[in-house]
Amino acid sequence: MVCLGHSNADAATAQAALAAGATGFTHLYNAMSPLTSREPGVVGAALADPHSWCGVILDGLHVHPLAVKVALAAKPRGKLLIVTDAMSPVGTNQTEFDFFDGKVIRDGNKLTNLNGNLAGSVLDMASAVCYAVEELGLELSEAVRMASLYPAEFLGISAERGQIKVGAKADLVLLNDNGLVQQCWLAGYPFIEQ
Repeated sequence: MVCLGHSNADAATAQAALAAGATGFTHLYNAMSPLTSREPGVVGAALADPHSWCGVILDGLHVHPLAVKVALAAKPRGKLLIVTDAMSPVGTNQTEFDFFDGKVIRDGNKLTNLNGNLAGSVLDMASAVCYAVEELGLELSEAVRMASLYPAEFLGISAERGQIKVGAKADLVLLNDNGLVQQCWLAGYPFIEQ
């Protein structure tokens, strides 16, 4: 499976990639040529194509909520996926780490490289789902599908993952009313952190 991302290609090149078999876009809006009136860029190709999937980072830093609402309006239901772009500090108080030949610095929930560019996130999926509900006004059920069922459909594994049904893998997460993880199960067995 091929997804387009981190590219300054023009819209025609992105459309040619879709015609050649690419099926999605990684980190919609981030590090890709933007939609403008005379050159739609990779973003325009992504939003205009009804068949491709788009992953979007819902941390409030990578994409403005209004831009996400535009994507929700443009893409058919089920084609926008919540992704985290999480790096090693997620769930920790770690403030910096080595990454390839550089360093990534954490300032609150923002990760940047030494040049000040965004470099991943410390977003967990439960927080991303809460963001979709609280900041974008999505129904909780739709936000959960964007984080589970739709990615499973994209990967072609929705018969056994991404939903609760007889015969599916019992990979489950229980959230409380505040969206905090209370318990996880993998293949029906409680997950216990070591």
